[in-house]
Amino acid sequence: MLDNPPMLTVHRGHRRPDAALLRRFEGVQTSHLVDAMDGRGAMDWRIKPLDPARAAFVGPALTAFAYPADVVGVQGALAEAREGEVVVVANDGYTGTAVVGDLVIGMMRNRGVAAFVTEGLVRDRAGIVATGLPVFAMGVVPTSPATNGPGIVGAPVICGGIHVRPGDIVVGDADGVVVVPLDRAEAVLQRLEAVLAAEAKAMAAVEAGATESEKVRRLMAGATIIQAG
Repeated sequence: MLDNPPMLTVHRGHRRPDAALLRRFEGVQTSHLVDAMDGRGAMDWRIKPLDPARAAFVGPALTAFAYPADVVGVQGALAEAREGEVVVVANDGYTGTAVVGDLVIGMMRNRGVAAFVTEGLVRDRAGIVATGLPVFAMGVVPTSPATNGPGIVGAPVICGGIHVRPGDIVVGDADGVVVVPLDRAEAVLQRLEAVLAAEAKAMAAVEAGATESEKVRRLMAGATIIQAG
């Protein structure tokens, strides 16, 4: 027989990126970050902003795990959250109840949290949007959760199919959410320079009237052509 775990477990003391490093990720498109990480790092495509007009954010992850249909982990994250952090809540992808509503999101905004991200659902959409805090979720449902526990804060989680450690850099925009492992941040930024240079070159060609890329031209040059009739 298993013993009941503590209602809430909080892990502290994790590394955090400094402000200068975070600033270098501001304004970066999530698609460009993914390109700089060999096509990796993006959470499940269904995790989208409730308000696409206020979707952009950057910040270090404060991770939490909320057991399905429970919000003790979310409440623990609210208590632990520091200004500028992104609260990332995993819940095994459970979609029977919401993991947060407008009141808790409002308190997170008051704490200076940068954004809230979950692979679960939220409720009180209008109230959440009114707070102005970027909130990303699988969707919206009115069903309320329980507060029975257990919950975990500050431990690594899998959220939206992506491994997230506390202190990892989380970036969001209207397209979705990308996680940059803290120990890879400098390398990703170096790769990003090449990605942005290539993107700028390609965009200049499109604006100049290009109808195909060099890659397409090489593809067609080596294609086998079969003529009908």
